[in-house]
This record gives sequence, structure tokens and C-alpha cells, in this order.
Amino acid sequence: MAGSRIPRFYKMSVDERVRAVRDQGLLTDRDLDSLLSGETTLGVNAADKMIENVIGVLGLPIGLGLNFLINSKEYVIPLVVEEPSIVAALSAAAKLSRGSGGFTTTSTDPILIGQIQIIDPPNMTRARAAVLEHKQEILDLANSFHPRMVARGGGAVDIEIASYPLKSTNGEMLVVHLLVDTRDAMGANLVNGMCEGVAPLIETITEGNVFLRILSNLTDRALATAEVTLTVEQLAGKGYDGKRVRDGIIIAADFAHVDPYRAATHNKGVMNGIDAVALATGNDWRAIEAGAHAYAARHGRYGSLTQWSKDADGNLRGRIELPIKVGIVGAPLESNPGVAMNLRMMGVESATELAEVMAAVGLAQNFAALKALTTEGIQTGHMTLHARSVVKAAGAPPELFDETLEQLVRSGDIKVWKAEEILGQLRDADATEPQVADTETGVGFGKVILLGEHAVVYGRHAIACPLPLTMRAVVEDHDKGVELLIPRWGIEYQLAKPPEQRRSFEKAAGLIMDRLGLGNRGMRIEVFPDVPRGMGMGGSAALAVAIIRALDLHYRLGLTDEEVNALAYQSEKVAHGQPSGIDNTLATYGKPLVYRKGTPPLVEELQIPVPLSLVIGMTRNEGLTARTVLNVREARDRQPKLYEKIFDDIDALVRQGITAVQTNDIRTLGELMNVCQGLLNALQVSTPELERLIGVARRAGALGAKLTGGGGGGAVIALCDDNADEVQAAMERQGFQAMTVVVGNKQ
Repeated sequence: MAGSRIPRFYKMSVDERVRAVRDQGLLTDRDLDSLLSGETTLGVNAADKMIENVIGVLGLPIGLGLNFLINSKEYVIPLVVEEPSIVAALSAAAKLSRGSGGFTTTSTDPILIGQIQIIDPPNMTRARAAVLEHKQEILDLANSFHPRMVARGGGAVDIEIASYPLKSTNGEMLVVHLLVDTRDAMGANLVNGMCEGVAPLIETITEGNVFLRILSNLTDRALATAEVTLTVEQLAGKGYDGKRVRDGIIIAADFAHVDPYRAATHNKGVMNGIDAVALATGNDWRAIEAGAHAYAARHGRYGSLTQWSKDADGNLRGRIELPIKVGIVGAPLESNPGVAMNLRMMGVESATELAEVMAAVGLAQNFAALKALTTEGIQTGHMTLHARSVVKAAGAPPELFDETLEQLVRSGDIKVWKAEEILGQLRDADATEPQVADTETGVGFGKVILLGEHAVVYGRHAIACPLPLTMRAVVEDHDKGVELLIPRWGIEYQLAKPPEQRRSFEKAAGLIMDRLGLGNRGMRIEVFPDVPRGMGMGGSAALAVAIIRALDLHYRLGLTDEEVNALAYQSEKVAHGQPSGIDNTLATYGKPLVYRKGTPPLVEELQIPVPLSLVIGMTRNEGLTARTVLNVREARDRQPKLYEKIFDDIDALVRQGITAVQTNDIRTLGELMNVCQGLLNALQVSTPELERLIGVARRAGALGAKLTGGGGGGAVIALCDDNADEVQAAMERQGFQAMTVVVGNKQ
């Protein structure tokens, strides 16, 4: 038996590879000469006999998938494909599987289905019964057209019937399935001929009219399966823990199982291998594709063709099942010399054996893709996700997780031992903050709006206060373009790309780089966020300010607060469309403000003689400020007088609120907040979840409660007297996250 292992094959020249395959006994001397001379390529004269209007021949590479062990038999598998990495990935997967016995496969009989459509039978019940009554007669007639197929053990073997509504005439159609075992032939023309031949008999039997009579490419009676088992020791390597690789593959497979968008790409990877074998062996890859994708949707929702799981011993087990109807005899063998050579090289003895090999190839290709996504994919494009797994493996407790993660990413050494070292240092120092010197750190402040959301966009006043929550950023020189890392959020962006190729978040950060003339510098920007994302607390503005200030510190740009604020406002315009400017102003100056949009805007520091106690409750849904601002704008454009009146009413509340804050009349301020919430609800920026959380706060004794920020999700603020603990506890009992903050002129 020829072996499928040819060491250092990929390093050989083409001539050396051909001779090495010949030396393995997989090619004849004639094949050797044909390959080296190019005679295996389809000639234009032969091509002219295959299809119409021929003007030439397009070549594709033939590569060899090595190392395959399938049902204890060695295979070298020819693959015709133009996409790089497929052949190498398959060979590597096959080599890995050999350590646990390779692939095991099974298949059913090579049954192809022919469909015969009958319309307008006068009596559907009688027609169905008549077909079944004359079943043997129909089969005998079908087999009479191809006696040699019957002699080889194949032929028409069964009949199935079904009926469906005929929408065009409000009638019914009867469909007869002719099940044909085509043995080693693909059998499309054979089955079509049988359907044509029995059509007159079926018309007579059913008293209806036969319309379509053609094969189906959903060949779900010709199934092939393949399975493979891989130990965690086999999966480990290149710095990756075997259990993590196993679990990552299972998680990725679960994604494809439930989500059709992921399943489409997942199954495309499967077909990368199967189609390449189909092309190499002269089979109809389009028919195989159609059948595979239809089979993937057989339960009414498109899903994965493969399953990956953990067995009782902790091994990774993979399985694939799909319809594969192929042939090893017929016209392609006679018309394309490369096909005959490829089949000889594989050494398959039947069409079902070829189908099983193709199933194993599909499973191997799927494994290779999933393994790459869960290893190299993480290392090269998703470092923070990998780092989170490493920190978890190091046993970091929740209170130290984020700090450990951030320092691990900064170290660049994403290893468990490094995470354990950092964790030990944090515990010894009793540290709860990333160890970053203040002189190196850019800071942007989060905020809450006490009164004035949305109306402030239209030139009305608003009151906003900074939070004791910040965004901090540091900049380091880096030789791989511009990287933006936010480990707590699992964000890792490459910003060194043309502006037209940047996503929304990247555009906002990229604008800062471009305006400061730093787009061509190599750097890593790492952000440490305390401000929750998407909760209406000015996170995007605080992020922009933190980055600008970190760049200013690192590159000694000498920016003033006014310049920082102006640049952050431009970034906010990219992120939110038409911001008021209040968020970036608070993020820059970090003081309680009365703000009104304009040219220039009104910015006055608000004196708070007695700090205000607020409980911030967060919903389970992030708010998207750009969307709510746009919704309000569209509503205002439809009803300008109505909405301008609401904005004026909010502005009146803000003016009263300024006095209430300055005189420490917190009960009046609470009432003003409650009324403002009603107006925000009228603007349709509140949500049922926000209203529920507001109700919880008020029932627990809050003086006033309202949403803060853009709405549509996010957070609420509840003004408290001396009962903040009770209000926070009430929110948390209902399953919401909550925190108590004190806002005033001095944090």
C-alpha cells in the first residue's frame, strides 16, 4: 500500500514532487511524462466537445492533500483549487489526526432521486393509490431502459409519493420520486432518461398530466459521514493549551449551529475541501454544493454541516454528515486526462468510497479553519480576547480581573505565568488600579445630565455634572502601525488604514490621529475605562478626551484645554452625528456646568454648595445616542411647533433647576427631574426598562429619578437625601447594576 506521508513535500520543486509521487507508486511513468510535459491539461479540441462556443481552456492548480488515513487506508488526495492555504491546512489536519487513528467514514447506497410532477389528476387519493399499486410495473419499466446498470447491482429500487398545493391553479400536484441506485456513475443523465421513459405510464395510471421530470440535487439518500477524535495533547502546540483549543473549536461550532450567518461561512469552509476533490475527479461540484446547502437547511433553518463536542475522556470529537453523490466512471474520465490520473492516484474503488473520502476532507478542512480561528486568529487579531482567557486561567478574582488584564496586555507577554506574576504583585500591593503614572496618563471625565437632554441639541440649557468615573489612556511607541486597545471591552483596532476603510468607532479615533498629524506614527494606545459603555454617561467623549490628552503628553504637543475640547467635539460629530457639545465639554473640564449650544457655546460653572447624592442604575441594554438624536430630529421635522414647545418646557425646568441646586433645594430638584422624565418620555427616548428602573427608585424613596443621556437604553439617575443605600439596594434586588456617586464642585 502506498503511503500518504511524503516528508518535506512542500519544499520540493514541482518536478521533484511529481517524481516523489511516482516513487510512492501513485503515478505511472506515463503519468510522470504527462505531468512534466503538460499533457494532463485539457486540450482545446477536447474542450470544444464538452461545451458550446469554446475559445480556450482555463487552468487551475492541482495540489496534493497528504497524510490522510481514512478507515486505516492511506490516501493522497488531489485537489483542484485556486485559493491558497487550503491544501496546506488539509494536510496539516490529516497529519494531526493520524495520532489517534485518522478518520472513520461510512456511506449509504449511492441513490439518486428522479422527480416526476403530475398536475390535474382528477382524483388525488385514487392517483396516489394507483401509483403504489403499479409500483413494480413502474420500476420494471425504468430498469428496462438501463439493463447494464441493473446487471451491476443498481437500477431503480423504490418509489415514493407526495402531494402539494398548486398555487397557480388552486389545485394539487402529485410528485413521484424514482429512487435509483446508480452505482459508480454520477447518474444524472441516466435518471433523467428513466423519468422520461416512465412518464407516459404514470400519466395513464394517474389520469393526470406529467409536467417536470428531472433529477433532484438534494441527494439525501446518498449520505456520507466522517468522524475524527483528537486528544488535547494533539491539539496543544505553538504556545496554545490543548484544552483551550478544544473548547474554542466547540464554542465556534456552537455559533455555526445556531446562527445561519455564521453557518454559511462555516459550511463554505467545509466545501472548500469537498469542491476541490470534486473538481479534481471530474464531478459536478455545483450539484454537490446545492445538495449540501439544502441538507443544511433541512430542519427549516440553515445550520452547520459539522458537529464538534467533547467526549467522556475529554477528547475533541468531530462529525460530518452530508449528501455526496459522485461518480468514478463516465464522460469526464474519457474527455479530461487529468481526471483519470487523479482517480488513479487516489485509488478509490467505488463512488461511495470517493464520497467517504470527500466527507473526511470536508471535516478536515472545517477542523483546520476552526483551529486557526481559535489560535492564530486570536493571537494576531484578537489579543485581548486571548488575554482574557489567560487571566481567567491564572485564577484572577473578579475584583482584580480587569487590572490584571490591563497590565498583561501592556506587558505584551500573554502567558499564564505572566498573568500569575501580575496577580501576585497586585495582591501584595493591595492595588486596585492599573499601575500607570499620572504624568503619562490622559484623562477624560464621565458625566450625568441632571436636566436638559435632547433639548440642549436645539439651543436650550442643560445642567451636567462630572462623575468620579473616568477614561484613562496611555500611549507607547510601537512598530506595527497604530493600535487601539481597550482590554476591559475586548476591543482591539488597527487604525493605520485609509479613512474610507475605517468603521465608525475607528473613524472617530482616526480623526484625532489625522488632525494631530500623527497618522503615520507607530504607536499603541491603551485605554482604561471606568465609565460604563453605552450607558449615557459620556463614555465616547471621555474616551476621545483621554486619547487626545495621552497623545499630547506623549508627543509633547502643548495642547490647551480649548484645543482638546474642540478636537473632542469633532470626534463626537463623527460618533453621534449632531452632538450638542456638552459631553466633550464636561469630559474636558471635569466641572459641574450650565451649558447651552451656540457659537460660541455658553459654558458656565455651576456652584453646588452641598454635594448631591445620586444613585446610578444601569439597564441591561446599551443606548445609542446617535440613533435617539436622529429619531428626535425626524419627529421634530414632522411636528416642529409641538417639539419646540417640549424643548422650551425642558429649558424652563433647567432654569428652575439651576436655582434649586444653588440653594440646595433638593426636593424641588427631585420634582423637576420627575417632570423632565415625563417630557423625555414624550420625546420617545425612554424605554419600558428605563421606566421600570425609575419606578423602582421612586418607590424606594428617591426624591426624583430620570434617564440620563441619550436614552433608548442606558442608565437612570436617582436623587437621594440620606437614603442612597436603600435606593441602590432596591435596584440591585430587581437585577439591575447600580452605584452611588456624589457630585459637586469637588470630587
